[in-house]
Amino acid sequence: MPVEFLGIAATGDGSETTPRTTASFDREYTLRLARAHEDHGWDRVLFAYGAGAPEPAAAAAFLASHLDRLQILLAHRPNVSYPTFAAKTFATLDRISDGRLTVHFITGGNDHEQQREGDYLTKDQRYERTREYIGIVKKAWTSREPFDHEGPHYRFADFVSDVFPVQQPRPAVSFGGSSDAAYAAGGAEADIYCLWGEPLAQTAEQIERVKEAARAAGRTDVPRIQVAFRPIIAPTEELAWEKAHRTVAAIRERRAAAGRSGSGSGAVAPGAVAPELVTPENVGSRRLIEIAEAGERYDRALWTPTAAATGGAGNSNALVGTPETVAQALLDYYDLGVDILSARGYHLLDDAIDFGRYVIPIVREEVAKRDAAKAAERAARAERDRHQLIAVQA
Repeated sequence: MPVEFLGIAATGDGSETTPRTTASFDREYTLRLARAHEDHGWDRVLFAYGAGAPEPAAAAAFLASHLDRLQILLAHRPNVSYPTFAAKTFATLDRISDGRLTVHFITGGNDHEQQREGDYLTKDQRYERTREYIGIVKKAWTSREPFDHEGPHYRFADFVSDVFPVQQPRPAVSFGGSSDAAYAAGGAEADIYCLWGEPLAQTAEQIERVKEAARAAGRTDVPRIQVAFRPIIAPTEELAWEKAHRTVAAIRERRAAAGRSGSGSGAVAPGAVAPELVTPENVGSRRLIEIAEAGERYDRALWTPTAAATGGAGNSNALVGTPETVAQALLDYYDLGVDILSARGYHLLDDAIDFGRYVIPIVREEVAKRDAAKAAERAARAERDRHQLIAVQA
């Protein structure tokens, strides 16, 4: 199966290790980072969502109008707009990008972060709302006739859109989460299910949970699986591990500085740094902390201190080593059934270029070899079956 690479479409140059030197939305930096991804083998970039952060749909439209190939993964929280309005926004953006849009629906794992924009539902209520919201958006994308809707969270009559996506029947829907409610909602509605990087054994368990949820929802297909990491690469293993320890030290120093200044109150977007480590509300972050507490190193290259230093904030487990080591680690996940690999470094621009130059080609080449071997095996099996049938008929 094909493999795809997802990077980050940051609108400013800050990260967990580096203070931002640009505006929160910097046109030149946004375009420069995206071009670095497009020019170095990446397939798509994520426009993340955070309360107070630049509005991602507008930023994505800006990018889509300047680049011709790079695909867009747009994060969206259902609490910020009505689903019919969102469906029109997404369809318009798919038109602007000429069919390069995927939408990532975020239910929200932190009550305080949700309440910043007026969302006071409980977590379970949010998942119920997200599932209803996605269903409405899908119908608005595909229905040419007016339709009514009356559900737990939304009610409207006689809606029909006048703008439809380029992609037919619709753009793909992306979703993530590690709770029972997340598996149920994503298993039912997602085309792509997103996981944070965990050890191979735990990742395999999560993939099975997603498949079970899809079957329970009556699906005959299953979502594609995406897994996210923070790669730390260098020409030698020794240099990579030195870089990894410098990275963790920088994360801790930034958090300490934020604590001393009293600024910030939670990780809400790429580059945000919270001053205090608190027990996270969402299951995915708690899983990352538990894994970090159980050990620092797993499998071929997974390293957990980066997650521990951020309190399990989002995509935060690292893959450490030479490009060859990190590529082989990613292939281990590919062999589990992961076909979308998400990666984001700590120096966003330089790391996107280095990963694209040195890691992506190795993974693509090895995937091509695996696919060729499987195709040859299928052909040989078909030939054996043909000969057996001839022998039986004779």
